[in-house]
Amino acid sequence: MAKNDKVIKEITSMEEDFAKWYTDVCIKAELIDYSSVKGCMIIRPYGYAVWENIQKIMDSLFKEKGHENVYMPLFIPESLLQKEKDHVEGFAPEVAWVTMGGEEKLEERLCVRPTSETLFCDHFKNIVHSYRDLPKLYNQWCSVVRWEKTTRPFLRSREFLWQEGHTIHETEEEARKETEQQLNVYAHFAKEYLAMPVIKGIKTEKERFAGAEATYTIEALMHDGKALQSGTSHYFGDGFSRAFGVQYTDKENKLRYPYQTSWGSTTRLIGAIIMTHGDNNGLCLPPAVAPVQVVVVPIASHKEGVIEKANEITKVIGKVARVKCDTSDQTPGWKFAEYEMKGVPLRVEIGPRDIENGQVVVVRRDNGEKTLVKMDDLANEIPKLLTAVRDGMYEKALARRNAMTYDAKTFEEMKDIADNKPGFIRAMWCGDRECEDKLKEELGVTSRCIPLENEEHLSDKCVCCGKEAKHMLYWGKAY
Repeated sequence: MAKNDKVIKEITSMEEDFAKWYTDVCIKAELIDYSSVKGCMIIRPYGYAVWENIQKIMDSLFKEKGHENVYMPLFIPESLLQKEKDHVEGFAPEVAWVTMGGEEKLEERLCVRPTSETLFCDHFKNIVHSYRDLPKLYNQWCSVVRWEKTTRPFLRSREFLWQEGHTIHETEEEARKETEQQLNVYAHFAKEYLAMPVIKGIKTEKERFAGAEATYTIEALMHDGKALQSGTSHYFGDGFSRAFGVQYTDKENKLRYPYQTSWGSTTRLIGAIIMTHGDNNGLCLPPAVAPVQVVVVPIASHKEGVIEKANEITKVIGKVARVKCDTSDQTPGWKFAEYEMKGVPLRVEIGPRDIENGQVVVVRRDNGEKTLVKMDDLANEIPKLLTAVRDGMYEKALARRNAMTYDAKTFEEMKDIADNKPGFIRAMWCGDRECEDKLKEELGVTSRCIPLENEEHLSDKCVCCGKEAKHMLYWGKAY
């Protein structure tokens, strides 16, 4: 079977049906499988290896900032959840409840954690007594359950993996600094490791996390022009501390309520990678998180010395990158298509003529560019080429986002863009909830964020009501 025939047969083109293309890639690249548990997915080894690399890098970034990993229980007593009214109301529609233990009915229902603020607060109450106990900088890697009605692999499932940071501080200034710091960590990770451009911003009151005083976000734009919230950081003030009776004695021996934050990102990031960088041949993985960064494909492997030389250069490359040598009996064309589908950043081709010339052919996944590299230079050139792939992926995604970002100064302009041009819409807003609701109801767009950096005002009037504008917002249709 020719390479293009394989691609056409196995992956729906994104131009034809983007949702089907996405699902095809998830299945054919062996990232996930469907489970007999409705709304839940099986993350296969290749998909989980991507998550492990995300986790490893993020974990090191968190620890550089002084955070420690902890683990909280999976279950939350209903009475504990009810202590923070706004928080429980925000999550009530998505909560899964345990009512039986074995064959006995439980005296109190247990919530399967949708998030762990209440558990952390209950714990902080027991361990924070003095200013000397502060700050506590904690992070948790775990799964959570939210009973979603409509599910899609990685983007929205009833159980998903994530990290949730929870910190508690002596002062408001410290807590706010932590909130913004962690937003910057997410933005840095997205750009440098996922090659994914994001908008850093603050959510409107309507879109704010339940129980938070402020929610910060990074927003990415997918191939189809829809926005994807890719990480959030929340400032809680002292509201949770007051609700849960968390107090400490300050340096003047006075009782105070500490200030808290939380921040999180999920396996949704894998969906973001697929929809930001993928193409009609399948995945295109950023080198930092690719399970296999380089695949070595022997050409004419039946000829003497080819397999041996392929194994030899694999050992050399293995010192500087995650590498696989495919010596299976599949044809080279099949292997090319297979590893393109799986998004491997670099392919190294080696055959009899290459051995004779002391060189190999290196092919980039992001743009198909071929480079001849001397075998003696592989240890130096492979890292440079992986960096070039990452840079190329970022620039391509940034150019696409810029081309799909539009400005609207009137309601009519915004409606025309929302109806005909997928992407971000930058428009002014008066700050009133009524206008935010109207834009969602009539145009199908939601407020993504008020940007934090380098954004000029487009006009002095709200795009919806024409009154004096307070903020420039990014709006868009979203996952």
